[in-house]
Amino acid sequence: MSNSDELSIPSTAFSRRGTQASLARRIRVIGVPLDMGASRRGVDMGPSAMRVAGLEARLEALGHEVTDGGNIPVEIAETQAAGKENARYLRQIAKTCTRTAEAVMKILEDGMIPLVLGGDHSLAAGSVSGVAAFYRRWGEKIGVLWIDAHSDINTPETSPSGNVHGMPLAALLGLGPDALGNIFGYAPKIAPENTVLIGVRDIDAAERENIRRAGVAEVFTMRDIDERGMRAVMEEALSVAGNGTAGYHVSLDMDSFEMVEVNPVIDEHNRTADLAVELACSAFGKKIL
Repeated sequence: MSNSDELSIPSTAFSRRGTQASLARRIRVIGVPLDMGASRRGVDMGPSAMRVAGLEARLEALGHEVTDGGNIPVEIAETQAAGKENARYLRQIAKTCTRTAEAVMKILEDGMIPLVLGGDHSLAAGSVSGVAAFYRRWGEKIGVLWIDAHSDINTPETSPSGNVHGMPLAALLGLGPDALGNIFGYAPKIAPENTVLIGVRDIDAAERENIRRAGVAEVFTMRDIDERGMRAVMEEALSVAGNGTAGYHVSLDMDSFEMVEVNPVIDEHNRTADLAVELACSAFGKKIL
């Protein structure tokens, strides 16, 4: 598996409002070719790799109406100043996340389901913000399923690397950095009691403290999955994320439904992108039998 790309399926895919009346759904795909949040380059090609793997045609074969909204504009790292070492390219990433949030909100306003292809996981600060802000208008909140080998809950003060792709969940929960957390002028975007980490296998000491400080509801490690099985873990996770919410947003890091961190540079025969497309199809109704 490659080191990173995100598929983001925001909460409306599984929510009560607007789009669940029929099995067939109206989906709009947007790409966010962002790779300034990670130290390894190449995940900016992830959206193209997933498109080449036949994402649109595969979803249409399941009966969905799919349109491609193209890519969100992203600055080129080589033309930009990296800024502070504890949060490199934070200013540029925040701009991209704001554009992403605005695009996601517009798609929801149009009654469609946004399917966001990344890019590194920092873009989730934008996609989740768009969904959260849309439902906030109705006095509702969303849950989040954060499926990743890492918890992504560092802040500039705790990050050992300064890579912003390790900070989006912290930002969404209101821990900072403010440039990511205050998109649309308010924070936090999500409630800790409806936030679930799934598949975690690598958490540093500072992140453990941030998880406790934020009050994240549930953390399921790879050991939990091995011992209890994925079905039991997901049933409990969905119960937590869906408790009193309008629905839930799935953020899936392929390093680990935004789908983020598909890196063709270190992939072989586009296998990770193929897997990402399979996972997207499963999320939108594909069955084995």
